[in-house]
Amino acid sequence: MRDRSGFSLPVTVVVLAILYVYLSTVFIFIERWFGLMSSPGVFNAIVFTFIALMCVFTYSVSVFTDPGRVPATYSPDIEDPDNPIHEIKRKGGDLRYCQKCSQYKPPRAHHCRVCKRCVLRMDHHCIWINNCVGHANYKVFFIFVVYAVIACIYSLVLLVGSLTIDPPKDELQSGDSFRTAYIISGLLLIPLCVALGVLLGWHIYLILHNKTTIEYHEGVRAMWLAEKGGNVYTHPYDLGAYENLTTVLGPNILSWVCPTSKHIDSGLRFRTAYDNLIGASTSKGS
Repeated sequence: MRDRSGFSLPVTVVVLAILYVYLSTVFIFIERWFGLMSSPGVFNAIVFTFIALMCVFTYSVSVFTDPGRVPATYSPDIEDPDNPIHEIKRKGGDLRYCQKCSQYKPPRAHHCRVCKRCVLRMDHHCIWINNCVGHANYKVFFIFVVYAVIACIYSLVLLVGSLTIDPPKDELQSGDSFRTAYIISGLLLIPLCVALGVLLGWHIYLILHNKTTIEYHEGVRAMWLAEKGGNVYTHPYDLGAYENLTTVLGPNILSWVCPTSKHIDSGLRFRTAYDNLIGASTSKGS
């Protein structure tokens, strides 16, 4: 993994955006709409502060968590009866081997040319966290996007609501500064709501189908080749919507919005739809 301790412009931009949205929301929008000393003002300030803190925490964990490193001693065991399915190269049918890392690739692992190593269950490299999104930090990245969407929509609602209140006389004298803050906030929040909303919807789709972004694009090609040959392509890791959710987010529904990843395994082997078929055929045979 590249050294992430140095300066990163995208990460700095994200941190400054979070700080600006928080300060403008609490000290301008909530203050003007409710007043920070009122019960509704205190309530909204506490709720928004909690959401902002969750954004900061999950974002920090996404940035500093290693997404998953392939062990130097990893080697696929083709004779393992508990793991009869192995990913192979499209050309030649050989086991997947990374020439750059000089080691075999576990299932769903891919080489990141930015991090210069293979990443377990790699989804994509994200410049906004200066890190790969992979096996170990995928859930916390997803939770960050969830809280970020909630925060942006919440802030935008408070912005619009505060505009319905007639400003006091002392604010009329400093109207230019408030007007500038509202313009900047609007130009920031509206695109963020759209972009993060689309990103959240995309990853909800991926989770429901137990796919990564890379596997989605590979699946499009595989589906086209299967249809061309008169076959039907099915994603091997699709276990059904609920099983997919528990595989990625955890077995406890209450923990789905919590940045915990105790449920994940080593990332060297994943359940497939074929495991269920083999188990069913074995039970019938016995």
